[in-house]
Amino acid sequence: MTHRERAVMALTLQQPDYVPTFELEYQLADKVFGKDFLTEEQLKGLSPKETEKAVKENAEYMVHVYSELGYSILPLHYLSEEHMKETARYINRMTNNEFLLTAHGDGTFAIPDGDGMLDFVYRIADDPDGVKEEARKMADSAIEHNKRLREAGIDSFILCSDYCFNNGPFLSPAMFEEFIQPYLAEIIAAIRADGAYAIKHTDGNIMPILDQLVECRPHALHSLDPMAGVDIKEVKARVGNQVALCGNVHCAHLQTGTDEEVLESCRYAMENGKPGGGYIFCTSNVPFRGMPVERYQMVLDFWRANRNY
Repeated sequence: MTHRERAVMALTLQQPDYVPTFELEYQLADKVFGKDFLTEEQLKGLSPKETEKAVKENAEYMVHVYSELGYSILPLHYLSEEHMKETARYINRMTNNEFLLTAHGDGTFAIPDGDGMLDFVYRIADDPDGVKEEARKMADSAIEHNKRLREAGIDSFILCSDYCFNNGPFLSPAMFEEFIQPYLAEIIAAIRADGAYAIKHTDGNIMPILDQLVECRPHALHSLDPMAGVDIKEVKARVGNQVALCGNVHCAHLQTGTDEEVLESCRYAMENGKPGGGYIFCTSNVPFRGMPVERYQMVLDFWRANRNY
């Protein structure tokens, strides 16, 4: 199977030849492969020809890195929309569409930062219609953005608005239904209508809004955050016949836990996510900058040894 076929089968609740893997981002490239991925900031001041060369070389580097890691889905980040589109075209030509390409594509409210939380609370209480008007504009903008990327060959979207703390969502389920769910559902419906795939990411305890998330019809839920008590076994039993699952390998253990804790988290995620298909093995966040590279290598080694159906 090609990597694309493997990813699509998992995202559509089927059982491929083996469990695919990917990460929302891979922030260890400089430590493992010698340099970071290109960012838009690095292109400032370059001539058009220099920019074209840099974007093409970065696309080649991405293919090299992600091929070595074994990813079936390639995340495209850190660049402007136009340069991501160019990157997608380079990669698809270079690999004959071997991989599923993905980019950020959310347009719903996320947990506000400390400076914005109080203002958001007041706005919901004092001007709910204004909040909904903003939600409408955000969703429309995301839909148009995703459509443009889809036309350039990006065929999946990571919806990365975080909704939940470790003890639950930042909005009550009733408020989530009013201010977020309808707009998330529209963004996902538009992705599906364009023949692409939607992976909904949120950290934290999603259990109080799990059914609402699934009702929005994403192809997959990502994170399944064990640090927030989300149990992949329970999620698989409840909704595994409706939505694919990605993640659940404990990121905190990768940073501060023992080797035994890392391997046990890998085992539990694979053992409970893998049966029957519809699962993509990955961490509960990303291999983040500063993580010991040998810890993430343990995750990949476990995956290679246990991925086959």
